[in-house]
Amino acid sequence: MSKITIVDIAKMSGVAVSTVSRVLNGHPDVGQKTRERILKVIKETGYVPNDSARNLKRTDAKCIGVLIKGITNPFFSPVIDIIEKEIDRQKYALILRHASADDDEADVALELENEKRLRGIIFLGGGAEQSADKLRQLKVPVVFSTIGSSVIDEKDMADFSTVSVDDRLEAKHITQYLMNLGHKDIAIITEAMGRRSVGHLRLEGYKDAFIERDMPVREDMIFYVDQNMEHFSIANGYRTTQRILSSGHKVTAVFCVTDLLAVGAMRAISDAGLRIPEDISVCGFDGMEIGRYYNPRLTTIKQPLDQISRETVKLLFDIIESRSSHRHIVFPGELSIGESTIKRYED
Repeated sequence: MSKITIVDIAKMSGVAVSTVSRVLNGHPDVGQKTRERILKVIKETGYVPNDSARNLKRTDAKCIGVLIKGITNPFFSPVIDIIEKEIDRQKYALILRHASADDDEADVALELENEKRLRGIIFLGGGAEQSADKLRQLKVPVVFSTIGSSVIDEKDMADFSTVSVDDRLEAKHITQYLMNLGHKDIAIITEAMGRRSVGHLRLEGYKDAFIERDMPVREDMIFYVDQNMEHFSIANGYRTTQRILSSGHKVTAVFCVTDLLAVGAMRAISDAGLRIPEDISVCGFDGMEIGRYYNPRLTTIKQPLDQISRETVKLLFDIIESRSSHRHIVFPGELSIGESTIKRYED
């Protein structure tokens, strides 16, 4: 029988990984019934938290910090699962910490390093450019996973590692796919551009597709999610698509920069009495499991999460053990064509 992980506990308890993590770390912001259910599953499975190394002497602890940006995003669940197993294979412990959409990841990382004796830190999601000076205060190697090198200022490239797909290039590819189907009136749903995040890079890729075909980039077809909600949530995709539908613009396709936004978008389109893809085609980005089981099945860019996750841990330990300097590794994405897009003929 394979070793039980924090992701398994979350699934058995019917909660998010972040909720299990908060219970394990003694945070009070979990309801009593939920807490009891999680503890019951932990007891029944005999699960031993990988971050139980917090009980070791600080001089003996061998811990890797994993900091997640976007506490409710299930995109990270399979990544955490693989990373936890790979870290465990190295006889190290995983310390999981979450950062909300408004948190500065560098501040959270510095706090985590002060609390625990870490040998390295993995960042999942988010960005880095506004925090580079703070991140350089960390005394351990840093690897950004699922975050491309494009979010890091060129002068900081030698200080950090990245493992990801090329978000900008893959976004251009899926926008070109829609264009090849005959779509010209393509809206995009992304996050507000406060920094160079994956949302920003995917918007740039969307623009690149229009520029390469000498087509105008229409600012009125760029729709930003509600900043007061979890940025890449299904609910935000739903609400933003309602704004698209009420804008009065002719829209034949919507590119959502994550699959979760796309699922929300499809629900909003369906609730408005429109058909997918006959009236509006929809595509996403990430290749999440939910997109494969939604009706219609979602067209998306699939990220090779297994490869990204394993390479992230391998690269971090190569740096820790002085086998490698910082590197920037890029994997190709895969266009996964579902049932949510269709060829568009001229009206």
